[in-house]
Amino acid sequence: MPTLILVRHGRSTANTSGLLAGRMPGVPLDEHGRAQAEALPGRLGAVPLAAVVTSPLQRCRETVAPLTEARPDLPVHTEERVAECDYGDWSGRKLAELADEPLMTTVQQHPSAAAFPGGESMRGMQARAVEAVREWNVRIEAEHGSDAIYALCSHGDIIKSVVADALGMHLDLFQRIAVGPCSLTVIRYTPLRPFLLRLGETGELESLLPPEPSPGDGEAKENEEGKEGDDGAGEAGDAGGDGAPGPQDRGGGRQHGSDATVGGGA
Repeated sequence: MPTLILVRHGRSTANTSGLLAGRMPGVPLDEHGRAQAEALPGRLGAVPLAAVVTSPLQRCRETVAPLTEARPDLPVHTEERVAECDYGDWSGRKLAELADEPLMTTVQQHPSAAAFPGGESMRGMQARAVEAVREWNVRIEAEHGSDAIYALCSHGDIIKSVVADALGMHLDLFQRIAVGPCSLTVIRYTPLRPFLLRLGETGELESLLPPEPSPGDGEAKENEEGKEGDDGAGEAGDAGGDGAPGPQDRGGGRQHGSDATVGGGA
């Protein structure tokens, strides 16, 4: 069976503005995201790709464009089932305000029970994404052989849900997975079981560093000491991305925003 390289789209304008983009049209990559996309052909230069499959959303198509331009003979397919989660009435809203919604607790702690108003459930999102991957595995193997490698460009919550399936992990635990913008996640499928070979690989470690303190942070910290009610529960409010709110991106945060998703990792 083939090997799948899951590519999360590069950083988008929604990532940097703190919006939950979902399936909204007109959400391109920002300047940093375009640079990430331009670097993709070099990162995958040694890999003999059989095909590229992409979400139909603009930010994914822009991410794979430099790769497909560098390899004009590479087949490119659009797959609706790996589009972003349909966040329904939440789409286009600020992540900071969504953090106060009661449903956000369910999204963070019990996502298999979460369904977005006017949209889809996270359980349904995972089911259609995994079905798409399994069907593409069969098609790629039939057309290119069992040793074929193909790339699929999608979104944070989609990729995390596919990884959870490959690991035999319940959807309620997928918030523990993190995949940053333009990261590469590799799964080798076999008749016995899938093998996770890479997870959220970006080729850099700078994003692991803590953010640099801003002037006045010390004074602000002193003013907050002794306040009651600060329980540190900021996981839902720290995000900024086109997926559901999650942990703050430390490295990206110093470059105009966060890379997180509703699911919590990107």
